[in-house]
Amino acid sequence: MLLDVKHVKKVYRTKGNETVALRDVTFSAQEGEFVAIMGESGSGKSTLLNIIATFDQPTEGKVILKNQDLSNIPANKIAKFRREELGFVFQDFNVLDTFNNKDNILLPLVLSDVPLKEMEERLNEMSHFLGIQSLLNKYPYEISGGQRQRIAIARALIHQPQLILADEPTGNLDSVTSKQILEVLEKVNKAGNTILMVTHSLRAASQANRVLFIRDGIIFHEMYRGTTSSQEFQERIADSISVLHERGERE
Repeated sequence: MLLDVKHVKKVYRTKGNETVALRDVTFSAQEGEFVAIMGESGSGKSTLLNIIATFDQPTEGKVILKNQDLSNIPANKIAKFRREELGFVFQDFNVLDTFNNKDNILLPLVLSDVPLKEMEERLNEMSHFLGIQSLLNKYPYEISGGQRQRIAIARALIHQPQLILADEPTGNLDSVTSKQILEVLEKVNKAGNTILMVTHSLRAASQANRVLFIRDGIIFHEMYRGTTSSQEFQERIADSISVLHERGERE
């Protein structure tokens, strides 16, 4: 088991008020899985991703990544753990305009003091894998949104993380570019990388092996893609969302 989330609860307290963002979330992910998390705004999915990413701590429960309880990592080592064990792909790319694309990709390795020769070898392999060789010497502001997302994906993969966390990775892209990025993520997953993705997009979710639906701070339903095509899975997801929405209104 790569990732094990056990009875995670998150309560935010401000000036005597309590907001329960997560009530009791339990799920696991195997190495090599591609898992999508869907839910309405305010359902708790971003809070869950932030806790798994170690940006936040659960009020109760545990997150275990490859037998390591993330809450036990000392504060002075959490940044190093995050940099070396997790890869991040954000909706707004989070690349630095003051660095060229090559330096953006290599930044995690520079911070980890990886030898120059190894950095160049990994960069060469990654740039060919993602088809971004011609973009390396350009700056993020000189390329398209889809190309910037490819650079962000390369940066997320370059240090060979245990888990890739993607937060609405196609949220700022048009439909054509979104399709291209989803094909990249599918390729990344088929290469053996584990992906956990938060998304509102039916098309994005249909690329996953499994979809978890979160509502009111709990995971209340899940679907497996199995051997169906992404188009068939997308239709099943849409049907399930419609049924679950109707059920929620009756409740």
